[in-house]
Amino acid sequence: MEAIHGMVYGFSIALVPTNLFYCFLGCIIGTLVGVLPGIGPSAAIALLIPVTFHISPIGAMIMLSGIFYGAMFGGSTTSILVNIPGEAASVITCLDGYQMARKGLAGKALGISAYGSFFAGTISVIGLMFLAPILAEAAVKFGPPEYFMLMVMSMTFATYLSRGSMAKALMMVAMGLILSIVGMDPVRSKLRFDYGILTLREGLGVAPVIMGLFGISEVLNNVGVLMDRSIFKTKITGLLPTWKDMKVSILPITRGSLLGFFMGILPGIGPSIPTFISYGLEKKFSRYPEKFGTGVIEGVAAPESCNNSTSVANFIPMLSLGIPTNSIMARHILGAYFKHVRG
Repeated sequence: MEAIHGMVYGFSIALVPTNLFYCFLGCIIGTLVGVLPGIGPSAAIALLIPVTFHISPIGAMIMLSGIFYGAMFGGSTTSILVNIPGEAASVITCLDGYQMARKGLAGKALGISAYGSFFAGTISVIGLMFLAPILAEAAVKFGPPEYFMLMVMSMTFATYLSRGSMAKALMMVAMGLILSIVGMDPVRSKLRFDYGILTLREGLGVAPVIMGLFGISEVLNNVGVLMDRSIFKTKITGLLPTWKDMKVSILPITRGSLLGFFMGILPGIGPSIPTFISYGLEKKFSRYPEKFGTGVIEGVAAPESCNNSTSVANFIPMLSLGIPTNSIMARHILGAYFKHVRG
């Protein structure tokens, strides 16, 4: 009964025309920023926090939340069209999304991404309304052993998703671990592998690494190659998925939404790990796993649903217990919240 009363009170605030406008504005800005490779929700929220100082606290939180959710969705656009992820959670979408675009199915990939994101966001909001206190308490009980096993599982899926040599996949994971320890040790506060460079004291940023791996590498691969080049021309059509597409995608969307929701409440996980796990699960469940990475619609539907579901679930421990789940929540949204509370 208390949950229903809180839901009615929440709708009475959220459905105010002014707050709906702030939500719409935040989603539009977030989507536009998400399309720009390398910027992501963190930079967008950091830049727009001063704008929110002139509006009400509720309107500011709604607008910042809209920016965060919109950026998570917008990152899929460049992943599908140009093979450059707009933000970290859209990395895995490049594998099948870009291949679908190469086959002339860019519209279908963008459409199923939008449908999956809407479904995942709706399911997560319902869960946020009814299960927030319970799930927040359960998330706090996760300790080092559970987090360690989650990390091991994510790295296992990273090797499983690779194509070709397993030795190269293991080397890739090892290289990622080496790069992740650059910066300050969070336990002992000692600097590691910074070589006296101030920028490296904060570690290697996810966005620059992703841009280097996907964007710059694509350019370097084509530099100096002697071949007849032609412009790949195609029209983005068929944004509305067919019934056959929806039938194939409904289970991946559902599984991705549920996985992202329950992993999104865990502090420190972030949106990237759930998307890799979601993609790996779909490849495991699929009747044709060998086709993943060649442009199958399930490879777009599952991770895109997962990252948008995760973005909503991130608010559960923050709003229930004041515990942010990632750096975006901690530095920007929670910081803006306290700024408005203190006036």
